[in-house]
Amino acid sequence: MALDIDRYAHLGSPIQRWDPRFKIAALLLLILAIALLKTLPMAAAALTVAIVILLIAALPMHFVWHGMTFILVFLIPFFIVMPLTYPGEAAFRVLGLPFALEGLRLAALIFMKALSIVMISFAMFGSSRFDVSMLALQHLKCPRVLVQMLLFTYRYTFVFLDEMERMYTSMQARGFIARTDRRTLRVIGHFVGTLLVHSFERTERIYKAMLSKGYQGELHSMVRFHSHTSDFIKAAVVLVLALALAIADMSGHFSLAEQAWF
Repeated sequence: MALDIDRYAHLGSPIQRWDPRFKIAALLLLILAIALLKTLPMAAAALTVAIVILLIAALPMHFVWHGMTFILVFLIPFFIVMPLTYPGEAAFRVLGLPFALEGLRLAALIFMKALSIVMISFAMFGSSRFDVSMLALQHLKCPRVLVQMLLFTYRYTFVFLDEMERMYTSMQARGFIARTDRRTLRVIGHFVGTLLVHSFERTERIYKAMLSKGYQGELHSMVRFHSHTSDFIKAAVVLVLALALAIADMSGHFSLAEQAWF
């Protein structure tokens, strides 16, 4: 399935061998620094950094590209919508609509920042098993309720999709053909309702099974984290990159503000 982001977590790489606690903490700070960027040159630099990190993670490009297509479908319309709706001064008109270059700049900024964040997220969660990443978040004092919600949501998304596929296959085996009529809408409505009821019943069974095995609101695991000097070095390098991007962006932003003022 396209959602199993940790499908290639077994592939060896410097990112994969990085202690998940240090990896998540350092890369999340880098993502935060990228999200706060305001200038195009630094956004382009951040995109370059993200590509390098993704290459070091050694994830198959076809896998990454498959996940990126959904993001691109969402981001590309920004290059049309924002220049035509930006409230600033229009540089020229397209089909009678004002086209603002500042809107185009803002769209490019959002596009590069979003791609950078998604690429780093692929490297962060794609190089470790998802349950191990969630355990690392718990070690980083992330609220346990949030960690468990993320873990269960990720895990049972696949169960939900499998159940939906089995039910739809069963409907087709009984002669169901989707059409644009009232009967099809009624059948689809029953299908969705049955799927939700089955999901709710499964949730209750799983929760009772967990309670019977001693669940008390905390997940236990045999995974043990061990940090080495290389983990600190990698984290320091990423933090230096994040700080450099932030400082360079602030300097560039102030320079643009001064030019606009004068």
